[in-house]
Amino acid sequence: MKVEICVTSVDAAKIAEGAGADRLELCSELAVGGVTPSAGLLEAIRDSVAIPVHVLIRPRSGNFTYSEHTISQMLRDISYCRTLGFDGIVTGCLDANNRLNRAGMQRLAEACEGLHLTFHRAFDRIADWEAAHLELGALGVDTILTSGQATSALRGLSHLEELVQKAHCGIMPGGGIRPSNLEEFIGKGFEAVHLSAIDSPAPELFSGLPLNTPGLLREGAPLLPDAGKIEAVVRAIKASGK
Repeated sequence: MKVEICVTSVDAAKIAEGAGADRLELCSELAVGGVTPSAGLLEAIRDSVAIPVHVLIRPRSGNFTYSEHTISQMLRDISYCRTLGFDGIVTGCLDANNRLNRAGMQRLAEACEGLHLTFHRAFDRIADWEAAHLELGALGVDTILTSGQATSALRGLSHLEELVQKAHCGIMPGGGIRPSNLEEFIGKGFEAVHLSAIDSPAPELFSGLPLNTPGLLREGAPLLPDAGKIEAVVRAIKASGK
């Protein structure tokens, strides 16, 4: 069973590699579940570590329902990761009803041909997981990252054990895995375990001007600009002549 560590920087990647991790999942913004890393970070990681790196292709936070424009962006990101020589891709897409978007996933899988392909925790939102894992196997997905559709992999362990017996691809538990509960996952047929190995942070003591906007955090549909508000601002400025 491999150990995959989720990292968001070169510093984190070097720590994980030095500690004996088998591979890395590279992303940005863990606080929102991870998004696609920047080109600069991708290049820096490629130059800094020798162990396999799988790159998260998730263009934004929120749900996993993507427009045609967004899927095209994801395909470009995958192509760039291939050019840089990364070993694998972590991605996935659903429809508006949280069912597998088979057509979209097929396009992503075709773009990943020859790379290790992991379907990420969007799997935990799919109600008909038995049909979904069969479809994912048929599409060429190598690994499913899942908490067993629970708030943590430990709570979803029975579901994970059932899934590993049925799946046509590897199952990688992720979500709340740590040294204190690792024994529960050993010897049960899992392809790997996935963790960030970050201690729960203490309350933030920063006292300066905050630049985050908690109210913009979303697990569902992404926020989009209001065209009417934009037009009103543009009109007002043009009318002022300044």
